[in-house]
This record gives sequence, C-alpha cells and structure tokens, in this order.
Amino acid sequence: MSILSEIERDALTEIFNVGAGRAAQSLSEIVGDEVRLTVPSVEVLRTDAINEQLLPRIQGRFATVSQNFYGPFDAEAVLLFTEDRALAIVRDMMGSQMSLDQLAEFEREAMCELGNIILNACLSAMADMLEITLNSSLPQYVVSSPEEISSRLSEVQSDERYVLVLHIDLVIEKHQTDGHLIFLLSSTSLHALVEHVQAYLRKIELT
Repeated sequence: MSILSEIERDALTEIFNVGAGRAAQSLSEIVGDEVRLTVPSVEVLRTDAINEQLLPRIQGRFATVSQNFYGPFDAEAVLLFTEDRALAIVRDMMGSQMSLDQLAEFEREAMCELGNIILNACLSAMADMLEITLNSSLPQYVVSSPEEISSRLSEVQSDERYVLVLHIDLVIEKHQTDGHLIFLLSSTSLHALVEHVQAYLRKIELT
C-alpha cells in the first residue's frame, strides 16, 4: 500500500519545485551564472529501502549536508552528493581558477552554504504553502562512505523511520550534477505531514 496517494505526491512535488526555484535563484546570484535545480520526483520509503534502492547505485564517498527541522512535524534533512561532484560544485561556487588544494580549504564552508540554501528554500516553500512554521538547526557537513550512511540509517529504524526522497539535478554553467535530498521522519511526523498536505489540497479545491 502506498503511503502517499498520487495527488498527495503531486502536491509535494509542486511544493518542492517552488523550493527548487528559490534555491536556483539564490545560487545563481552566488555563482554569477544561471543555475537550474529541478526536483522531478518524490517518493516515501522505509529507511531499510534506502540501503537497498539508493546506496547501491552510487559509488564512492558521499558529501552530506544535514539540518534538523522542527515544527508541526520534525525531520532531519540530508543533502547527498558524491564527493567528487561536491568538489565540482565548490569550484563553480568559488571560481574555476582555484586549485584542488585551495578548493579543499573552502569545501566545508561552501557545501554548508549550498546545503543551507537548498534545504531552507525547500522547507520555507513547504512552510509557506502549508501555512506552518518550521525552525531549523545549523547545517552540518560530513564526508561519509556508503557503509557509514547505511549504518546511520539503521540506527533509526527502531523508531519506525521513513524517508521522503527527492532526486535532484543541479546544473551550473552547463555542468550537471545529480544528488539526493532525503528527509528522515518518524511515522508520527510523516502522518502529520500528510495531514497538512491534505488540508492544503482541500483549501485548493475550495478556491
């Protein structure tokens, strides 16, 4: 049985597309060139399904930026890029003339800024459209192996954790980078999110 109905999934896709547009505009101002960031799909999985369906598709180490969000529902948002693609993003953000050694010095700061822009744009769009208030922690940047990510997800399975997964295409100066945006939610928080989406849909029907 699907956790989200088709219309609920469409509503979340619309919400995150608004957030992606806001993030792209902010990133364009930083890099001084057009940035396109699309969110073409939304799905809800159990945490163990992430290990089975997402991690095996990605080789190498992950550059992850995470933030905790609090409100009518709580979630941990994790932005995942492979480490080499994260460095490519940093190069675009900091300037293509910098050496790899120089880029490495700014990697944490630049990725935290990137994650903060994308995560807050998506969550602010959600808060605005669902008419709720969400507060957030400061972003944390960590480079992890797939095994470390898998272990981290396994630790929260006992709390009936679900994940809301968005696939991201990020294009800066014609360089395309794909990543994943994962929201870790308890079953209680997921149901609260669904209830707010349903209220949003009812409001649209009345207008």
